Amino acid sequence: MSYTLVTANRNYSSWSLRPWALMTALDIPFVDRIQPFAERDNYDAFRAFSPTGQVPVLLDGDRVVWDSLGITLYLADRHDRIWPEDAAARAWAMCAVAEMHGGFSALRRERTMNVGVRVAAAPSSPSLSRDVTRLSELWAEGLDRFAGPWLAGQRFSAVDAFYAPVAFRVRTYGIDVGPAGSRWVDTLLAHPAIRRWEAEALAEPWREPGHEEELSACGRVVEDHRTPPVSQ
Repeated sequence: MSYTLVTANRNYSSWSLRPWALMTALDIPFVDRIQPFAERDNYDAFRAFSPTGQVPVLLDGDRVVWDSLGITLYLADRHDRIWPEDAAARAWAMCAVAEMHGGFSALRRERTMNVGVRVAAAPSSPSLSRDVTRLSELWAEGLDRFAGPWLAGQRFSAVDAFYAPVAFRVRTYGIDVGPAGSRWVDTLLAHPAIRRWEAEALAEPWREPGHEEELSACGRVVEDHRTPPVSQ
């Protein structure tokens, strides 16, 4: 079994982070292939390896597995520990993963992921406030029901990987997710796999104008810890 995981820029690609963090944290070996966002629209270039023209993509021999959730489900058929062992925790984790995959649209739009910066955030819309309230509620529920320190119990699992991009957003924009949620964010950001992703993000020389414009719409950058771009 030999996997290749195709992902994009560490600073921007929240969808890429999910399977990368899951496989890295659970010691599932893979070849790490980065395909940077080079244009505002990378669809045609990414179609060379991805049926949707998007990342992430998992290559398993001649088999192509796409979408962060599709990859997670595929891995769960082949590897232990993707989901919690406890049945109640597993059911909760699966629902929370599905909710993250299909929801929180205002959070995605108004608080885009950029690992290497800190931002004085623009005012929240009512939709974003609802997303943050729900996020805080969900995290507190998982941590209380399953006794932490991870969202569904004592082990890192797919649900932690799926909310990892949100942890970076919480730090970037100073989002208040309550005491329990803040403890989980600290725990997540201290995990060796997440620290490695962050280190690689800070070392990236790439900037993609579309993602940078989205960041500007979210607020004012007050700290930028990234390596200066190649053009400078």
